[in-house]
Amino acid sequence: MKTFNTAGPTRPDEHYRVPPLSRWDMEEIRRLIGEKRYFVLHAPRQTGKTSCLLALMEQLNAGQDYTALYVNLEPAQAARGDVAAGMRTIVSGIAQNAHRYLGDQRLREWVDETLHECGPHGALQGLLSHWSEENDRPIVLLLDEVDSLVGDTLISLLR
Repeated sequence: MKTFNTAGPTRPDEHYRVPPLSRWDMEEIRRLIGEKRYFVLHAPRQTGKTSCLLALMEQLNAGQDYTALYVNLEPAQAARGDVAAGMRTIVSGIAQNAHRYLGDQRLREWVDETLHECGPHGALQGLLSHWSEENDRPIVLLLDEVDSLVGDTLISLLR
């Protein structure tokens, strides 16, 4: 039996929902991705942002052009200004979700080495560079809850 959901991502087999990507201008989103541009999805709480990002990841991965990965950055919020803890949480989350959504175990194997070689300020760039060199398709990273980060952890992510 399906129900209405107002607490987190919707699941089509469990919840009534408007198809998530029907509210987006997908031609514009694909253009931005094709041009290797950043874009921000800004909307009030509980309006379906996460459900849309997960649906976009699924749609992009169903094609042959991109490898897309969704990552929720909210767990790094507790690090606040502790860049080492925040970036470890972020790169570990990327590695965990690459395994969860893509079946790609390689990133888990690279996390400690990347943190050691690149340090906390370069860990994200190091991990993504390594992954992009080893991946046969361009990577689309869909970051959720970026606004939960503060201080130097946020600055390290954005740089």
